[in-house]
Amino acid sequence: MTKEPVQKTIDQILDKRQSLKKLREILFANIIMAGEIPAPTGCERALTQFLCDRFTEGWLNDISRDQAGNVAAVLPGANGKRNLLVAAHVDKIWGESEDHTVNVGVGRMSGRGIADNGLGVAVLATLPLVLEALEIQLKSNLILLGTTRSFGRGDLAGMRFFLEHTDREIGAGLCLEGMNLGRLSYSSLGMARGVISVDSKGSYSGPDEQSSGAIACLNELVGELLELNRGGFPKTKILIGSMEAGSGFNVPPGKAKVRFEIRSEDAHLVERVETEVKSLIGRKELGYVGEVTVEMIAHRQPGDLGADHPFVEAAHHTLSCLGIRPNVEPSISELAALLDRKIPSLTLGITKGESRHSPDEMIHLEPIFDGLAQIVSVLEFMDESGFEFEG
Repeated sequence: MTKEPVQKTIDQILDKRQSLKKLREILFANIIMAGEIPAPTGCERALTQFLCDRFTEGWLNDISRDQAGNVAAVLPGANGKRNLLVAAHVDKIWGESEDHTVNVGVGRMSGRGIADNGLGVAVLATLPLVLEALEIQLKSNLILLGTTRSFGRGDLAGMRFFLEHTDREIGAGLCLEGMNLGRLSYSSLGMARGVISVDSKGSYSGPDEQSSGAIACLNELVGELLELNRGGFPKTKILIGSMEAGSGFNVPPGKAKVRFEIRSEDAHLVERVETEVKSLIGRKELGYVGEVTVEMIAHRQPGDLGADHPFVEAAHHTLSCLGIRPNVEPSISELAALLDRKIPSLTLGITKGESRHSPDEMIHLEPIFDGLAQIVSVLEFMDESGFEFEG
């Protein structure tokens, strides 16, 4: 049974934002520490240990690390009849050998992975102090979860493992992403992610291949993928994420690869386009001297909580009170795993930022307090309202 929405007034939400500024010092310290700890997908233990330490300092219950490497802790509720989940993925796209130094400037911080998702991890670590500072005790148990293996081949393995093995029924979920403030995701796209590899095997069939090696074949493939992208598949996109080949100026590369994603609101269209891509690779293999292969490494099913769901309406109301224009966009991150299990959930951004996934990734500091006020207000709504999945 769904209760009537309980929404905070503008003054209540703005008061939260002002009160939270007294946590500035510890929050910023947590952001720097979380930002400077490398956590490439599959090697997140140092950053999950940071979360464990913070949860221990906060006297949280049931602090645990599961077989997927996730870290979870529980802040007990006044009655504990429901369980709410707040999650942030801990992995970053950068390798352990990369420089993770956080540079602090006037009103900003920058560094590899600080927005995606060092800030999300820092806010997760600080959330118990945030609730304490605002003298908020939730009725529901609050599960704080740092998930591993989100990116690339990780395929949301951390979140999936947690949901499959937890013995607590999750009433609602909230996923935290560092940027951008105003992000409001309540739906997930269907997705198929793959890697196309070309290996010339040291043999060349024509002048193009003789001068450019595997790049010639890869270039043709990318052109055909883009042409397929322009074909008759409405509401479907093929995104070219990265290409790599070679190591110098004068030696044709023997190997090359391209990473791509197929995205659509329609699961059947994702399957159709994936079949077309595999057929394209098969035809290319037949006419090429070397080897051309495609490996599909991740999939998502589309899901949608619905724009008129009370949870979504509450998030819209909160952003409006803060003077923030919502940026509604579907997600392919942890939200997808939650919606798969019919758990009413949202993804929210925490602050404004720039240059995501670049060495100069940057976040603005003052808007973080808007982001925190948003999170707390939405969390209170989750606690006070017994809504269910209606999508």
